[in-house]
Amino acid sequence: MKRQAPFVVRVPVRTAVGLPVKVALTAALALLVFLVLPAKLPAQSPSETSPPSPGPQTETPAQTPPAPTPPAQNPGTPAVPAQTPGADANSGGQALKFSVNLVDVLFTVLTRRNKLVSDLDKPDFQVFDDNVAQQIRYFTKQTDLPLRIGMLLDTSNSIRDRLRFEQDASVSFLYSVLRRNKDEAFVMTFDDEPQILQAFTGDTGKLRDEIVKTRAGGGTAIYDAIYTACKNELSHPPRPPGDQPDVVRRVMILISDGDDNLSTHTRSEAIQMAQITDVVIYTISTNTEWISTTQKDANTGGSLKYHLTDNDKILQDLADETGGRAFFPYRVDDLDQSFQDIGDELRNQYSIAYLPTNGILDGRYHKIRIDTPDHKGYQVRARQGYFARPNPGSEPLTPTKPAPTAILARPTANKGSAKSN
Repeated sequence: MKRQAPFVVRVPVRTAVGLPVKVALTAALALLVFLVLPAKLPAQSPSETSPPSPGPQTETPAQTPPAPTPPAQNPGTPAVPAQTPGADANSGGQALKFSVNLVDVLFTVLTRRNKLVSDLDKPDFQVFDDNVAQQIRYFTKQTDLPLRIGMLLDTSNSIRDRLRFEQDASVSFLYSVLRRNKDEAFVMTFDDEPQILQAFTGDTGKLRDEIVKTRAGGGTAIYDAIYTACKNELSHPPRPPGDQPDVVRRVMILISDGDDNLSTHTRSEAIQMAQITDVVIYTISTNTEWISTTQKDANTGGSLKYHLTDNDKILQDLADETGGRAFFPYRVDDLDQSFQDIGDELRNQYSIAYLPTNGILDGRYHKIRIDTPDHKGYQVRARQGYFARPNPGSEPLTPTKPAPTAILARPTANKGSAKSN
C-alpha cells in the first residue's frame, strides 16, 4: 500500500522591508498627516466622538464654585440642603434650581406702657408659624432706616366736619417724623376713588401745600385706597440716595372715620396687599364718639377713648394685622407724643427670618406669632401672618381670592374679631 504524504499549507510572511513600494508610500504619507495636522487643528476633548451640533456653543467652567456655608443650626433641627450652583452628578449636566422662601418679619418690641425696647437679642425671641415653633435662621437689629410714607386722607363727605383735623394731623406728623435727604412721603386722598396729590418727595413744604388744598365730598373707598397705595406706590418706593443700603421702611398713615361704602376691593384684599408689600399701617380715627376730654389715656397721654365703635374696630384691625397701631384722638394735640413714638418705633426695628417647616406655596394664610418668653410684660408689634406664595417680584401682585377670614383675627390681647366686608 502506497503511503500518502501529509498536507501542508505554507503562508508567506513579509516584513516591512519586503512591503511593496506602493504600500510603503501610503504608510509614509499617513504618518506625515498624523504629525502635521494636530498643530493646525483646534484642540478637542478626547471624549468627543461626534461632530459638534450647529449653533453657538457655551463654555462650561472647569470648576464649580463651592457652595455657601449654611447658617449655624440648633441641635435637633433638620438641615436644609445647601444650594450648589452648576450641575449635579445625576442631573445630566443641567443646572438645578432651588426655590427657597424665607419668611422675613420686621417688628417692634414695647413695654406695657408702649415704651420702645431696643436691647434684646436673638435668644430672647421665639417664632411660631401656625402655632408650630420655627428655627430663627437670621436675626438683625435695624436702626435708622429710611422711611417711605404713604399719607392717606379721607376726603369723603362723612368727615367734612373733621377735615381741618385731618389736615393739621397729617402736616404735624410729617414735620415730626420726616427727615430731609433721608425720608420721603406721598399724599393720597380718597372719596369715590383714590387720587395722588403729591408723588414721593422729601420736601415737607410741597406735601403741606397739597394737604391744605383738600376739600371734602363724595363717598368713601378706604379699601381701594389702601390697595392702590400699596400696589402702585409702596411696592416700589424710591431707593435711598448715594451708597446707602437699599433697605427702607414702608409705612402708611391712614386718617379716616373707617366707614367704607364704595370700595370694589374687600378689607381682606386690602390687608393682604399691605402684607404682601410689607407695609405697616398706622390709623388715626376721626370719630369723636365715646371720647372723654377730661380723662387721659395712660398709653398716649391724650384724650381717653373708652368705647370703640364698629368703624373704630375696622381701623384697629387694619393696624393690628399689619403690625401698626391705631389712635383715637379728639384734638391734634393728643397726637404729639404718639407721632414722636411712631418715628422712634419705625427707626428701631428687629428683623427675624425663618424657613417654614411647611414650605408649600399653596396660597394658604399662615399666622405668625413672636414671643419673648423671658420678658412676660413685653408686647411685639408685627404683621400677624402671610400668604404662602412666591415672592412679589416673581409674579404679579394680586391677592388670592377669596382671602381667608383668619386674616382678620385680632391679637391675643383683643378678644373677638370684627366682621369682614
